[in-house]
Parts: sequence; C-alpha cells; structure tokens
Amino acid sequence: MATHNVAVFAPYAFVVGQKIRLDGGRRAGDWEVIGVSDKKVKLKCPISHREFEWDRFCYLVEERTDEWPKKD
Repeated sequence: MATHNVAVFAPYAFVVGQKIRLDGGRRAGDWEVIGVSDKKVKLKCPISHREFEWDRFCYLVEERTDEWPKKD
C-alpha cells in the first residue's frame, strides 16, 4: 500500500478558564473559555466582555507563552 503525507486534525479538548488565541477567520482574537459541553464551547472576549457560544470548532496548532490579551 502506498504512503502519503497526511494532515491529521482532532477536536481540541477545551478547559474552562483557558486563555486562547484564534488566528484568522471571523472569530480571530483572544478569548477565555467559560463553558464547555459535548457539542458547544462558550467564549468570552477579555476586552469587550461579550460572550458567544459556538459549535466546537478548534484544532490545536501550538502552545506558547505569550501576552494575553494581546494589544494590537
């Protein structure tokens, strides 16, 4: 059987209280995880304090120590 380069993605296991940064897309920016269920993740913007609940959608790219929230 032939082998190929394959990109493998897996849903990220969010944890309440996590500080996250989304790069790109309509949800780009810094967020705090304030709720997690089997199907949804609830995020809060640390600047506007607005809260949003979305279907789970993220995949981990990397973890690093960085300023949060990041000033533009």
